Amino acid sequence: MMSYDSGSQNAAVRRGASGLALAIAMVSAIPALAQTAPGQTAPPPEEEEIVVRGFRASLDSALSLKRNETAAVDSIVAEDIGKFPDSNLAESMQRVPGVALSRGDGGEGRNISVRGLGAAFTRVRINGMEGSAQTGSSDIYGAGNSGRSFDFNVFPTEIFSALAVRKTTSADVEEGSLGATVDLSAPKPLDLKKDFTLTATLRGVYNELSKKVDPRGSLLVGKKFADGRFGVLASFAYQKRHIREVGYSAVDILSADANGFDPDGVAGPAPVQPFCTPIGYAPISPNVAGKGATATMCSTGNPRTGTLAAYNTVANLRRADLPNVPGSGAFLPRLPRYVNSEQDTERMGGTLSLQFRPDDDTDIGVDAIYSRFEVTRRDNYIAGISFGRSINNNGQPMVSVRDAQFSSSGSLLYGLFDGVDVRSEGLVDHWTSDFLQVNTHLRHRFNDKLQIEMLVGKNQSVWWNPKRFQTFMDAIDTPNFSIDFRNGRSTPLLGFGFDVSNPASFNYAPARSDGTVLGGFSFQGKPSKNQTDNFTGELNLDYSLSDALKLRVGGQYRSSDFSAWTSLPYTSQTIVQALPAGTTLASITRQISGLDQLFGSGAPKSWSAIDPDKWAQAFNYDAVQFCRTECGAVASRIRESVKSAYAMATFDTDMALPFKVRGDVGVRYVKTDMLAAGTVSVAAAGQTPTNLRGQYGQVLRDYDDWLPSANVVIEPARNVLLRLAAAKVMSRPELGQLAPTSGITATTRNGNINNPYLDPIRADTFDAALEWYFQPGSLLSVAYFHKNIKSYVQRVTSQIPFTQLGLPVALLDNTNTLPTEIFTVGQPLNTPGGKLNGVEVNAQVQMRFLPGFLKNIGVLGNYTHVTSKIRYILASVNGVPTVTTTADLVGLSKNTASGTIFYEDSKFSIRATASYRDRYIRAIPASPGSDLQGNSPNTFVDASASFNVNEHIKLIVEAQNLTDERNNLYIDSVRRDTLFQTRIGRTFNFGVNFQF
Repeated sequence: MMSYDSGSQNAAVRRGASGLALAIAMVSAIPALAQTAPGQTAPPPEEEEIVVRGFRASLDSALSLKRNETAAVDSIVAEDIGKFPDSNLAESMQRVPGVALSRGDGGEGRNISVRGLGAAFTRVRINGMEGSAQTGSSDIYGAGNSGRSFDFNVFPTEIFSALAVRKTTSADVEEGSLGATVDLSAPKPLDLKKDFTLTATLRGVYNELSKKVDPRGSLLVGKKFADGRFGVLASFAYQKRHIREVGYSAVDILSADANGFDPDGVAGPAPVQPFCTPIGYAPISPNVAGKGATATMCSTGNPRTGTLAAYNTVANLRRADLPNVPGSGAFLPRLPRYVNSEQDTERMGGTLSLQFRPDDDTDIGVDAIYSRFEVTRRDNYIAGISFGRSINNNGQPMVSVRDAQFSSSGSLLYGLFDGVDVRSEGLVDHWTSDFLQVNTHLRHRFNDKLQIEMLVGKNQSVWWNPKRFQTFMDAIDTPNFSIDFRNGRSTPLLGFGFDVSNPASFNYAPARSDGTVLGGFSFQGKPSKNQTDNFTGELNLDYSLSDALKLRVGGQYRSSDFSAWTSLPYTSQTIVQALPAGTTLASITRQISGLDQLFGSGAPKSWSAIDPDKWAQAFNYDAVQFCRTECGAVASRIRESVKSAYAMATFDTDMALPFKVRGDVGVRYVKTDMLAAGTVSVAAAGQTPTNLRGQYGQVLRDYDDWLPSANVVIEPARNVLLRLAAAKVMSRPELGQLAPTSGITATTRNGNINNPYLDPIRADTFDAALEWYFQPGSLLSVAYFHKNIKSYVQRVTSQIPFTQLGLPVALLDNTNTLPTEIFTVGQPLNTPGGKLNGVEVNAQVQMRFLPGFLKNIGVLGNYTHVTSKIRYILASVNGVPTVTTTADLVGLSKNTASGTIFYEDSKFSIRATASYRDRYIRAIPASPGSDLQGNSPNTFVDASASFNVNEHIKLIVEAQNLTDERNNLYIDSVRRDTLFQTRIGRTFNFGVNFQF
């Protein structure tokens, strides 16, 4: 029988791939090292003209840029006009030391972390000005991005010619990053080698799960006029994909007592019972006559079939902090379910660049860039939902346990249950992400001493999510539901005990009076919209005091206006209706198939699911009416105005020393003015959710920062560089945390409140690197970096009187809750940070010293090790921490590595890349009894090849995820129970490139 677990042996092999490539790189350098005797300086390489193109030329250009920079900058340059080295921008950056990739739906690279600092700490500039790019995603990957993280999958790679990852800062680089500043650059017309350039690429993309061939193409046209003084360049790229992911999701892992039932109806003295007690067990649970519970029945029509042995197996597992709570140490999936996700994506983008150089001292340009990413995602689940329900909706307390096995740490290995509610659920999510930017730049050199640079631009990012719609149908109190993690499975084999492919096995009708749900729908808080409008204006002056010393001063004004809102349907539109006359579930359902081939013969070959289009037609979906803040929907706005000025000296001189020294030193002053506004829904007594009124809250504040920085490059020997850098840096809090919106539940006295008074996250940084450019196109380097993070932002749970929350008392109307009562509130707060330390090792070796065809081989390898400890505050009372823990920074992988081996000559090019990312924390804390949510290690292997038919035509073959790697999310650092795992399969594309 097939198992969904990929196997520890294969996983170990995959994890070693990047380490092997790094080892190859080091060994390959031995011939070069052997040519120099100990204590001697390496002789300068022989001067020879080497004409290269393609991937090798891309590497050489990037290495030249890195060597000439004073700061720590790693670049990736297009292999040719209109041909970026990888099919995804974020995936390209895996080859940069210290960069780790976070993948989204379909396994596509979405955003990055740099040197252990997550995507929120990375700023991205497009053609010189800061950009915003936000997309949607499945819930497990964070749903929609409403923060500062940049989603690289918005853009097609073909519209860019280079990217640079700046790991240390200079005074003339705008602030906002603790991790890195990434610069994306589109091609410029006057950089073209020919007066007229036309290049086009056509591809077919095939994925082994979707089993469809999708189109991808790009076109670039550039023309120079007036003897190369004026140029026009336009590019366009288009891609359409059908993506399928299949897998398993637990949603959460809960201890068995979480949804249990207290037989006395209070918290004591009788303990909570985790499941329906077997016949003869005392006290009886559940014992609610209104639910049909008796000595022999768990609920109406649902007999007590559990065994005493199985029940005691669960009840006897107890956590150390809850020794008197039966089942508190038995952990089960909250919603064990199979997942089938199908996505239709369409991505297009284009650039237009006008460039004018009337003389050698002047460069004027206008650049425009546009991108649109549209996705329709259809998720389907078949799940046992009783384990995530309390007695109020006839959940876990009505389930009988017939068999149960657990690991020594309390993780469920096998369970057989009766009385389980099974749900077939479908979710349709449709969204678009649009980005538009226009900017103009001017550079003019007045004389040998004075030069001016100007940039003015605007961009807009809009994420529009008009539809996120859920439908479901339920089978009630089904017997023989099984969850099987045995035989080393990381994801379980689920048995449903009945024919889930038969729509007649399910119900769709209004809920019963006893709380039994029989199917329904939800609009999931949509439509919604996030919009960010950015403006940048800056002026920079360079004045040469001498050949060795220059003064650079400048100022910048930036504004960022982020707004977000959601809509809600009127209450009358959310009531579940019976199926219309003449309509059956068979007539509005479809089949989800193929999972038995992935999970084994015990998995269902198919299951029945509501077809959302047929449902919409049957229930007249188009007639649904929506409203916004007037009926309780949320709206927020964050507007930031940033004024900054800097002064910096750059130097490049021997300084009468026996070695060369160059670098920069300066300071940047930043003043930030912020407006944060949001709504709080307030209901007067007797009002319904359809006529809530929105109370608008607004906060104005400002803060400033002095940010000194220095970068020094010392060349103690030919082709050897020692880099030193130090700076103060800052990163602003996430936008969603600043919006003064809140939500409380008065009856349970808990809630979540945002905090517009958050201060930035500030840090002191130090970097040191040693680089050896021992032959053309080759590098060996090692770097050390340290960040003393002075403050951090955490969502802290606190016990606070309602009167101190700053919320209107009207929220408590008609709730029997007094303003003096204590609420348990989660709120983002500034907390102490911690220190981060790391080491990077990097190798790029071109085998040009080898004889024959071997000289066309090259290897790349890098490895980064990062450590950090943050004190997390899990609970507090009146601002005083009561429960704390120490763990790694969220998003930090201690070990990341990447290795590439390639061969390239004038006709043929082939390469393979393996990228490894160690486990990392996704969230802390997690559910009660679990300390964190994490991401398991993974290794992705890609390959590509091309053949130059002639100087105009190139054939291309590429493959992603050759080892069929699967991303695994887990909960708890000890148990590591699987939360989510899907298979994305291998992807192949075949193409042809034309150049004229």
